[in-house]
Formats: sequence, C-alpha cells, structure tokens
Amino acid sequence: MSNMLRFYHWISNTPPLFKLTPPFESLQSLSVQLPLDTDYRGNPRLGFIYQYLSTQLLISSGRYSLELEELQINDTNGQTLGAIDLILKNHQTNMQEHWEVAIKFYLLHQGVWYGPNAHDQLDKKLDRMLSHQLKMSSSTAFLADHPEMSRLSEHLLLQGRLYVNPFSSEVTPTHCLGYEINPSQISGFWCFEKQWEKIAEPLYELDKQHWATGIEKFERPLEKPNGRFVHAQTQQKVFWFIVPDDWPKRQKP
Repeated sequence: MSNMLRFYHWISNTPPLFKLTPPFESLQSLSVQLPLDTDYRGNPRLGFIYQYLSTQLLISSGRYSLELEELQINDTNGQTLGAIDLILKNHQTNMQEHWEVAIKFYLLHQGVWYGPNAHDQLDKKLDRMLSHQLKMSSSTAFLADHPEMSRLSEHLLLQGRLYVNPFSSEVTPTHCLGYEINPSQISGFWCFEKQWEKIAEPLYELDKQHWATGIEKFERPLEKPNGRFVHAQTQQKVFWFIVPDDWPKRQKP
C-alpha cells in the first residue's frame, strides 16, 4: 500500500486530539471508500496532503459534497483576513457546514504543548482556530459575497499526536482552553539530546510525510542527532522526538 493510502486510512481510523464536543469532529464514523482521486500533485507539505486526503475521505463517503475549498476572505480594502478550508453540503441534514482541518504534533514541556517549532503552541493554535478561522464564515466580508450561506455550522477536525517526556515527572494536562484532551492521542515520547542514552530501543528517522503513519521497512538505525531536531520511531511503532538541549528556549520570540 502506498504511503498516501496508508495516510488516508490513518485519517479515517485515528481519533482527534480532543474529545468529541462541538465543534470537534472525527471521521471514524464515515464509510471508508477508496479516495475519488489518488493522483495528488499539490504542495508536498504534510498539512496540504492532510487537507487533501481529509477532503477526499469526506466526499468519498457519500455523506458530503464539496461546495467551496480554500476560499480566501478579503475585507473591503482588499486586505486578506484569512481563508476557509472547506464548505461542505451534509446530505444527511441537507445543511451546509464550515470545516477547518489540521494535523498537529505537540510536545509537553513545563505545562505547555509546544510544536516542533516552539512558536507553535497548542493553546494558541486552538484559540486561533476557534476564535478566528471558524469565525471567517460569519464575517461581514464572507457574507457580503455569500449571503446565501448565512447559517453555516462550525466543525473542527484536529488530528495528530501528543508527546510526553518519559524521563520527566511532569503531570500531563487533561484539558486545553477548557476542552478535554483525548488521552488516546497522548501516544508519543520526546526527550532532550542529553537524554538520548536513556532510550532503550533503536530509532529510525522519519521524513515529515511519514510523521503520522510511520514506516514499515527499517534500514539503518538513527545515530545521536548532534543538535538536530529529529522525529523517529521504533520497530514497534513507538514515536519519538529528539530535541536539542536548548529547545524550546532558542525558538521563542
């Protein structure tokens, strides 16, 4: 199976980062069909592939059809306010829905879930998605162009993985911004490079397109990263981030 199809099935089977209270969504209840179009030629970055495959899964299920995608919203001065990921027609409810989709990876350190780039933090990302991105469809600028879409419901698909440091005694938060974290997705580990020798199993480095699914064929084990930020896995599919000893301090503004 190609990695694209493995990623497609990962999206369909993996719980979201948060428990299913509105606006959070899961695709696990959808009838999984082969994607309508597997010939992806778009941006190779993981987030773009994720949005493409999520959209394929939604429309291939037969429950949704795509009305608008990547719709840029501009104010009256032409300034870009943001973009809407997806507007879908739900054929079960006969209603139109605004969806935002994202795949994210966060590492817990001193009470904060940091992204590999420490400027990205779960609380900040979640706040922006809830208070800005999902509100694009009720903005004056959007409604001026699409007055027929004045009652869109808001839906957030946020998948990925959360990582804890097993060599730290830190308590793992159960909530973020009042929303309950899905404990099944706290399923990876991370450590500083200085803790490298404490890892009991060989690791195999992952390129970013395999961050979600992992790999199935193993060649040369990873050597100590020597200052690099590395995502890897064991042969038993335990995921690890190894970070430089001065992370996240060196990446903070």
